[in-house]
Amino acid sequence: MLDYSHTSIQKISVHKVGNKTNGELLRLSKSLLDASDDKLHSLLKKFFLHSFTTPEFYNFTFTNEDFELNPIYTFATQVFDSPKLFHANTINIAKHLFELSIHPQIKSGDLFVAYFSKINVVDEITDAIGIFKSENRQDFLKVDTASDGFSLHYEDGINIEKLDKGCLIFNTDRDKGYKVCTIDKSNKAGEAQYWKDSFLQLKPCSDDYHYTKEFLNITKNFVTQQLSEEFDVTKAEKIDLLNRSVEYFKSHESFDKNDFEKEVFQDKNMIKSFQNFDEIYREENEIELDDNFDISAQAVKKQARVFKSVLKLDKNFHIYIHGNRELIEQGVEKDGRKFYKIYFEEES
Repeated sequence: MLDYSHTSIQKISVHKVGNKTNGELLRLSKSLLDASDDKLHSLLKKFFLHSFTTPEFYNFTFTNEDFELNPIYTFATQVFDSPKLFHANTINIAKHLFELSIHPQIKSGDLFVAYFSKINVVDEITDAIGIFKSENRQDFLKVDTASDGFSLHYEDGINIEKLDKGCLIFNTDRDKGYKVCTIDKSNKAGEAQYWKDSFLQLKPCSDDYHYTKEFLNITKNFVTQQLSEEFDVTKAEKIDLLNRSVEYFKSHESFDKNDFEKEVFQDKNMIKSFQNFDEIYREENEIELDDNFDISAQAVKKQARVFKSVLKLDKNFHIYIHGNRELIEQGVEKDGRKFYKIYFEEES
């Protein structure tokens, strides 16, 4: 989905963005960074881009979804239209981030803004603007040699294997709010929201990846949260439904909602219940989905990881259910003990 093997960094600026609430400062650089050294260029490219492997794409949005009012959209457009305005707009980006860094847990950090050429995104070669924030510094040991022996020092620096926050703004789909992907390693809700929701203000692209991801998520929530409210189903039966859902997406190139419901849920009452849940879920979460779309294999692979196929029995046994639900039976002994009976042909 993203190939940067022929990508080069044309320009790069860095600024220091503190936490406004904690009394930290904003320090702005006066000029571009010199990244002409081949080794430095290679390290920076790895640091900025290696985490963006199979990204999910977004568009800029704003109040009433008028993305042209989004500040980052405006700054990016000025750079794409006039590259000589790059550094001035990196300052604008840093100031905008500083004004939003008001949650007390937001860490200060180095803000890098880079301009990339010849980046391949979904088989389209284009330019991109990258915005990256490094918040966590680490100690590194350095051994120096001298004529009479060795000395050991430590230095404080950035680990290029760990990108804390970042986004890539591709110069494509401008009329939809650009194609954007983002990374945020923060785990705390209040701290994490400010990057994607407050600073960048993004919404998922209406593409096959988004449709596939959201529909699998709706199915998972229905099976795990709603199904037991209306039907007498066992945990094994729930796992079977989840497995059939994922298998449908793995075995079909295109999605048809009616076919999916018949193949996965089969029972008319269960299908009706799913349709009601689907309608309410979309409305409450403001999700727009087509009922027919091409299935994204990348989204299926990612979402399948959260579809649990493990049946946990007390603390003694874990049963992994991957296939035929008819090969496992549940029962209760006369003394009240519960059991599962499992049929198989071979063991390994």
